Amino acid sequence: MTTPAAVFFDLDGTLIDTAADMGGALNRVLQKHNRPKVSAEDYRSSVSHGSIALLKLGFPELDPKTDMQDLRIEFLQSYAEHVAVESALFDGVEELLATLEHNNLPWGIVTNKPQAQTLDLLDALDVTRRCCSIVAADTTTHAKPHPAPMNLACKQAKVDAARCFYVGDAERDIQAGRSVAMRTFVAEWGYIDNKRDNTALWGADVHLQLPIDLLKHITF
Repeated sequence: MTTPAAVFFDLDGTLIDTAADMGGALNRVLQKHNRPKVSAEDYRSSVSHGSIALLKLGFPELDPKTDMQDLRIEFLQSYAEHVAVESALFDGVEELLATLEHNNLPWGIVTNKPQAQTLDLLDALDVTRRCCSIVAADTTTHAKPHPAPMNLACKQAKVDAARCFYVGDAERDIQAGRSVAMRTFVAEWGYIDNKRDNTALWGADVHLQLPIDLLKHITF
């Protein structure tokens, strides 16, 4: 147990359950292009990997690097119009955040979600004002797992990265945290595909089954 200078979180699949709204945006795009809808069971494990990964479920024949940019724009526009219809904090997250705040331990967000949608979502859930830092995919010139977003979050929060925790549900989250010497935690409640993701190989310091389990590793 230790006292971190700050705790940083990934967003989709870690702090907020956004799967239904992200999947809804995907299915509206698919309907527009006369494609069959994707089930919640199939899209849920791809949400943390972003819009391109979701679109790949419905357009598997397209090259993500060359053929999906127009579809991505359609997806983001549709998602922006329904950004917080069903999205909500995961069970236990509010208790975790409230405990951190009660003990004056700052927390922030580092996500690969575009900044516009990130802020819209956080505003809708009245979370923005509570963050010590918010860094999105396009806040810096690089997204996770590059260290730039992590370093900017620490700069905004005025903390040393090596004294911070990072919690995420994707391998790139753990890579990003490790790249700046943060202590890393896998959010096992998140959008993890048990057929594709072997979290034991990610190199995280700790695996958390529930959000509140993070408190077991903090001394206030």
